[in-house]
Amino acid sequence: MSNFFKDRRVVVTGGAGFLGGYVTEGLRRRRCKHILVPKIEDYDLVKLEDIIRMYGDMKPDIVIHLAAVVGGIGANRRHPGEFFYKNLMMGVQLIEQARLRNIEKFVAIGTVCAYPKFTPVPFKEEDLWNGYPEETNAPYGLAKKMLLVQSQAYRQQYGFNSIFLLPVNLYGPGDNFDPAGSHVIPALIKKCTDAVDSGAQYIECWGTGKVSREFIYAADAAEGILLATELYNGPEPVNIGAGFEITIKELAEKIVKLTGFKGEIRWDSSNPDGQPRRCLDVSKAKKYFGFEAKTSFDEGLKATIDWYKANRKQL
Repeated sequence: MSNFFKDRRVVVTGGAGFLGGYVTEGLRRRRCKHILVPKIEDYDLVKLEDIIRMYGDMKPDIVIHLAAVVGGIGANRRHPGEFFYKNLMMGVQLIEQARLRNIEKFVAIGTVCAYPKFTPVPFKEEDLWNGYPEETNAPYGLAKKMLLVQSQAYRQQYGFNSIFLLPVNLYGPGDNFDPAGSHVIPALIKKCTDAVDSGAQYIECWGTGKVSREFIYAADAAEGILLATELYNGPEPVNIGAGFEITIKELAEKIVKLTGFKGEIRWDSSNPDGQPRRCLDVSKAKKYFGFEAKTSFDEGLKATIDWYKANRKQL
């Protein structure tokens, strides 16, 4: 393990969140002495004056920008304007103020939602601009994609070292299990576990189950982000994924089995499926900074289910 992070001051926006917890833990393992997490109670990072004050207070060398206003298909459909505005303003202003302060490096975290709706599988970084994103999460995906444009433009004009990473869907212990905003894995785990407890005969799932997704265990994603922070200084966007694809139907069946639910799965095709397929080409992450996901999907799902069962009374 190198000493890259040891004496650098690292701001992790969203460091108190799901992925942020894994990133700050990874920094501690790397003996980083100055891990700085701006709390939303102290700094509203949508507001320019709060960003300026945060940078003045924390004086970072490196910024890892994880903070996002995010949710599943339902949340994206209810709040498209909010998701666009808040994610765009946070990112654009954080990068601009980082440039003005000559911060050493900015790590912008994008999203798989930035890819075009009909991207050939596996998604290659070169395909990012070959079409419009899937409609239900396009405002969020495009707001995040603007940070890639900004990163590349600032590198070209100012020599500013900003990198852009594209993580696929995350899951793991500590995920958001609130049905109003959760993604598919925590939503299915909660439905199945609650159905076991209540003795329900069936669960209802959105869509047809025919679409596919890729998922990466949050601890693995955090490792990829930290390796890139340390080792990657290029202009190209880089995918962070596990490199496998599973249909939502297969996913639901897997979670049903792991939670011990014996009932029926009913598919509600009046609700949208979202993007038809999602699976990333992860070869650049391996080539540029030696990252490969380590956690098997079954192992990760089991750990997530066990965590939810142990903690759900506090959620």
